[in-house]
Amino acid sequence: MEQRLTVRYFAWVREKVGRAEECLEIPAGIATVGELVAWLKARGPEYGAAFQRADVVRAAVDQVHVKPGHSIKGAREVAFFPPVTGG
Repeated sequence: MEQRLTVRYFAWVREKVGRAEECLEIPAGIATVGELVAWLKARGPEYGAAFQRADVVRAAVDQVHVKPGHSIKGAREVAFFPPVTGG
């Protein structure tokens, strides 16, 4: 069964994807943040560019920072953003 999910993009991830957020039907086989990233990368060149260095892109599931192996089951929102630098 597909899952409906709001996906939000911030900073340069948003710029490369070309939108701030979208509501997507996620295929049943996508169970983790990392699998979601791989699925998004396959959606088009803009996603491929945004997630080219997926290892530096951070994720939050329902506003909680998580690792790529974190489950998205039951989530309402996944947000992606670059690492935050201070100074």
